[in-house]
Amino acid sequence: MRRPGRAIGLAALLGGSGVLHLLRPRTYEWLVPPELGDARGWVLASGVAELGTAALLSASATRRAGGWAAAGLLLAFLPAHLHTFRVVPRRPLPLAVAALRLPLQAPLVGVALGVARGR
Repeated sequence: MRRPGRAIGLAALLGGSGVLHLLRPRTYEWLVPPELGDARGWVLASGVAELGTAALLSASATRRAGGWAAAGLLLAFLPAHLHTFRVVPRRPLPLAVAALRLPLQAPLVGVALGVARGR
């Protein structure tokens, strides 16, 4: 019997983030690269995608699909994380936060892939 701990943790993280994207979209709009167009639309769509992925991860019948969706979603966020370096103030703390956020995606994608593979 597999324990769903990592999947549920990832679901909580994505679900919480999705709720924040929908309730406070202005908080995230600056992260959207201007080349992508309407920032509000991207923020709201990503919030919905995060909530949908969290729902998939939460149910055992759809957990593996949720893992694949989470991995894809987390990889899709890479342009926003890279864009942060273009717009963040050139001060030590904001740069450190941006620099730490980017490599944190790798373990999250790893967890998502583990869930997708049924591990």
